[in-house]
Amino acid sequence: MVVPSWRDCDLDAVCARAKVFGFDLDNTLAKSKQPMTPPMARRFSTLTRLTPIALISGGSYAVVRHQVLDALDATARKTDLHVMPTSGTRYYRWNGEEWTLVYDHDLGEEDRAAIISSLERRAREQGAWERQVWGERIEDRGSQITFSALGQWAPVEAKRAWDPDDTRKRRLAQAVQADLPHMLVRTGGMTSVDVSEPGTDKSYAIASLADSLGIEPAQVAFIGDRMDPGGNDYPTALAGAMALRVRDPEDTLALCDELIRRLGG
Repeated sequence: MVVPSWRDCDLDAVCARAKVFGFDLDNTLAKSKQPMTPPMARRFSTLTRLTPIALISGGSYAVVRHQVLDALDATARKTDLHVMPTSGTRYYRWNGEEWTLVYDHDLGEEDRAAIISSLERRAREQGAWERQVWGERIEDRGSQITFSALGQWAPVEAKRAWDPDDTRKRRLAQAVQADLPHMLVRTGGMTSVDVSEPGTDKSYAIASLADSLGIEPAQVAFIGDRMDPGGNDYPTALAGAMALRVRDPEDTLALCDELIRRLGG
């Protein structure tokens, strides 16, 4: 399955069919670990007033809050925003005063220990345990363990240069998967590998979101940058969502303007 650029899609048909628009975070709404820019925050806030919006990210809730929720402007309709970090294994809604947890699917202690051990051992074997890092290499996100080769807060330029063709991440993911055949191991962001329970990639998020809204997955439009097979946004297309590919946040900004115009903003 080839996921098209949004520029090659019939956006009028997408808007007519979609009951909710989902967005990836890193390199879609914002640069890695950076807050949304003010122009993006304005567009994203406007969209929440026009249609239900879902934020589906592989990142932790803390990172999602830093990059998106804290950047929303005062006009955002938070009650129409579905926040699904760690690829939808956690789900938050606004209750009028704060973001509240609807569900989570946290890993057991034994699995956590095995995952962390495998990630470190395999990364060291493959020369992926870098000397210089920015923040944690291995982050326990409750429902997901994430390895970031350069640390969680590495500069975007360093991340982009570390594994430009994804071969290092794929090799590490394959080795960890061999250690943990009962878990789901997949490449995440530019330098990351995510480990969680089977069936908990972004296809799970799409199914959970559709179920919570009483709609079909085909009525979800999802926007992301990693839409190639093996990319962490690609499972949304396999789940039956209308998948739209963007290049980067600047491309997403242009798409948001087109969606706002069509949705009546």
